[in-house]
Amino acid sequence: MAETSPRQLLIPFAGRGSPSCRAALSTLRLPNLENLLSRLTLAETDTQDESTRSPPHERALAQALGISAPDGCIPWAALEARRLGIAAPGDTEGWGTVTLCNWQVGIDDVVLGDPASIEIDAGESAALLEAARPFFEEDGIALHASPVPGRWLARAGIFDGLATASIDRAVGYPVSQWSPLADAARPLRRLQNEMQMLLYTQRVNDDRAARGVPPINSFWLAGTGALKNEAAAIAVAPAADDSLRTAALRDDGIGWAEAWQALDAGPVAALLAEYTRGANDVSLTLCGDRASQRYTVQPRGLARWAKSLFERKRAAGVLEAL
Repeated sequence: MAETSPRQLLIPFAGRGSPSCRAALSTLRLPNLENLLSRLTLAETDTQDESTRSPPHERALAQALGISAPDGCIPWAALEARRLGIAAPGDTEGWGTVTLCNWQVGIDDVVLGDPASIEIDAGESAALLEAARPFFEEDGIALHASPVPGRWLARAGIFDGLATASIDRAVGYPVSQWSPLADAARPLRRLQNEMQMLLYTQRVNDDRAARGVPPINSFWLAGTGALKNEAAAIAVAPAADDSLRTAALRDDGIGWAEAWQALDAGPVAALLAEYTRGANDVSLTLCGDRASQRYTVQPRGLARWAKSLFERKRAAGVLEAL
C-alpha cells in the first residue's frame, strides 16, 4: 500500500448525482466541512463528464502521485505490483487488475455487481487463481495474487495502452456499456467467456450457493497501463477515505448521508484540527461523478478573512457541483 499523508485527505463520492443521494444533499449538516472550506482556498478543479473511464477520485490521486496517463490507462495495477515487489524496478510492461465479480443477469441487460459485496475469502481466491492461471497463460498473461482476496494482478504487453473502465464507474451499469471495445481487447473478451464457463463448474461456487452468497461468475479488468514514472512508486499519496462508496454506488441516500455525518465528525474534523494547530500543508480533495476540487492553505490576512465569509455561504453548494 502507498504511504499516505494524514494532512492530505481525498474523499471519493463526496458528491453523487444519483436520485436518492442528490435528494439527501439538502439534509446534510456538515459543520466541520463548512468550517474547513471557509479556511481553505480552492486551488484546483478538474471537471470532465460521466463518460470518462477514470472517475474524478482516480484522476485526482494519479495527479497527486505525479502520474500522467490517458483516460482509462492510469496504471494502478503496475503501481501495486511495483510496491508489492512483484514487478522489478524499471519494469515498464503493461499490468492490469483482474477482479472477480458477480454479473447480474436480467431480462434485458447484464449488470456488474459491486465486487466488494461478494464476500470472497482468501481460500476461494487462491483456488480460483490456480484454476484460471492456465487459461490466462495461453494468452500470454501471467497472473499474480494480491493481498486482497478476489483481486489478482495480471502482467502482459496487451495491457499497455488498453483503456479500461474503473470498477467505481461500472458498478450498477450494463457490462456492455463499459467493456473495452478496442481491437486489442478481443482476446480478453474471449478469455472472459472462457472464464465464465470455467467458474460455472467450480466447487467454490457450489459452496457459495450453500452459504447463500452470490456466485462468482466473471471478472472485471481495470487499472491497466504501464508505469513509466519511477517516482510514483515511492510518492506519498493523500489519504483516501472510501466510507461513502458503498452507499453511493447503491444510491442509498440515507446511508450516504449517515456516512457523510460520520466522515465530518471523524477525518474532516481531524483535518480541521491540523489546520487549527497551524499546519500549512493541509489539503482537502472532494470528488464526485464528474469533477474534483482540491482545497489548500493560503496566506492569511484581512482580505483572505473577508473572502472566507463569502466562501462559507457557498460551501453547501460545493458537493452539488461535483
